[in-house]
Amino acid sequence: MKKYQLTVTSREGKGRSASRRLRKAEKIPAILYGKHTKPETLSVNVPEFVKLLKEISGRTTLIELKRDQGPTALSVLQEVQRDAITDRYLHIDLQEVKENEKMVINVPTHVVGEAYGVKTEAGILQTATHRLRIRCFPKDLPTVIEVDVTELKIGESIHVSELKPVPGVEFLDDKNQTVVLCVEPPEEEVAAVVAAPVEGAAGAAPAAGAAGAAAPAAGAAAPAGDAKAGAAAAPAKGDAKAAAPAAGAKPAAGAKPAAPAKK
Repeated sequence: MKKYQLTVTSREGKGRSASRRLRKAEKIPAILYGKHTKPETLSVNVPEFVKLLKEISGRTTLIELKRDQGPTALSVLQEVQRDAITDRYLHIDLQEVKENEKMVINVPTHVVGEAYGVKTEAGILQTATHRLRIRCFPKDLPTVIEVDVTELKIGESIHVSELKPVPGVEFLDDKNQTVVLCVEPPEEEVAAVVAAPVEGAAGAAPAAGAAGAAAPAAGAAAPAGDAKAGAAAAPAKGDAKAAAPAAGAKPAAGAKPAAPAKK
């Protein structure tokens, strides 16, 4: 596979103060660690590292480190730390590898093809595992692990055990671990429409807030419950018989007796 090159410089200073001085000088603090060597503190030029990242484009590749002093070293990029606010590069971790020795590394997954479930069933493709852990010699290191999803239907998934074998590569993740799956689209929530009652329709409820029942039509007979109210109404003017109390009736309490009629 293709090897990329990166120039590194040994650095003596450690700690936050030394790292700040490096960043002000457009350099990035870095560390190189390996299985058979002690960790080595380095520094990298920012423009050169940015160019390298663009060339790599998120893939896993071998990087040949060109030291200012000493022999070159073969490595892989393990981690890049950046400031969450300024997006400035803070630190780089590099792992040294040997060409005649197998290494363990995480490699990104890459979906290939258009899933049947997405193309014809309106499904949604989801990637459950973005990086896979593998073991191989540096010469067999794949830049990505391709996952062919062409035949994947809704409700189906692809596990580690179903991945296409890669020559010289051993998958170290659980064989039953899901890598990619195709799921049904989320159901759209449909708002319930409540039909308003038609004005004048039979059985329509009266308007909210209406006080009491509707008044009876003019001239209609009063309800039975209102008979007593009608009996208490005043008699018509001039109706003497209606005004006179019934024979033998006692006057109301506190009322004066009526004067006797003149002969």
